[in-house]
Amino acid sequence: MKQRIDLMGLDRGESEALVSAWGLKPFHGRNLFKWIHKHTVLDFDAMSDLSKAVRGRLQREAQITIPRAVAEEPSADGTIKWVLQLADGQRVETVFIPEEGRSTLCVSSQVGCALECRFCATARQGFNRNLSSSEIIGQLWYAKHRLGRTPTNIVMMGMGEPLANFEAVVRAMNVMQDDFAYMLAKQRVTLSTSGIVPNIQRLAKVSDVSLAVSLHAPDNALRDQLVPINRKYPLEQLIPACRAYLRGEKRRRITWEYVMLDNVNDSDRHAKALIRLLEGTPSKVNLIPFNPFP
Repeated sequence: MKQRIDLMGLDRGESEALVSAWGLKPFHGRNLFKWIHKHTVLDFDAMSDLSKAVRGRLQREAQITIPRAVAEEPSADGTIKWVLQLADGQRVETVFIPEEGRSTLCVSSQVGCALECRFCATARQGFNRNLSSSEIIGQLWYAKHRLGRTPTNIVMMGMGEPLANFEAVVRAMNVMQDDFAYMLAKQRVTLSTSGIVPNIQRLAKVSDVSLAVSLHAPDNALRDQLVPINRKYPLEQLIPACRAYLRGEKRRRITWEYVMLDNVNDSDRHAKALIRLLEGTPSKVNLIPFNPFP
């Protein structure tokens, strides 16, 4: 049996190419893309500006795969954590964070994570697999459908290391920014990495999204312990790569994430070393209270 095409994972150009291969004008693909992402419509019959013949072919040859929420955990401050089940039964977490005048959706890029950061609960799970672009963008689709609006900001900061799933993450971020989909400006999409230096350099060539780095230590000796990827890509490589990333158009600063670990990385000495490390780099330092986990 012929495998159905998953439309959720297609960008606009691919949607246009699909219908062109069927002998139709590309604008039909653009309209299809818009129905799925801008209007969060899954029923082909409800896509009223597509011809009956097109809708029939979509029914026969295509599908739109979305995650299924198996848990929704609201907090008093309005934060919502969804546990989303994927088609193969794997689960990821997606978190919605409302703030005054804005809202942020924290999106996962992998099932588990292989980087073994010492303070991260996901690291305890180990690495299972990468998410497809469909599974990444499906998290935003679900949140928009559930909330009735598009979050104003996206952070690729959920489960997994986004730069270890480079192609799928970049494809998904392109859909997020498309004017016929979620219309998110580049500065409103942030990719958070533990510091895979070669892929920071690759990202600079294909995207202008904001960059955040899980730093957590101002020197190699401590960062080697807290963020083991530092042993492969030490600060002497990471910091210059981040500075080079800022040379791109409309990239304003790097956000440095720093989890505060009592008596580990939070002394005056560490603060002064951090200032020296980041001197000359347009920066925002986000000091994060450690959230203990079992």
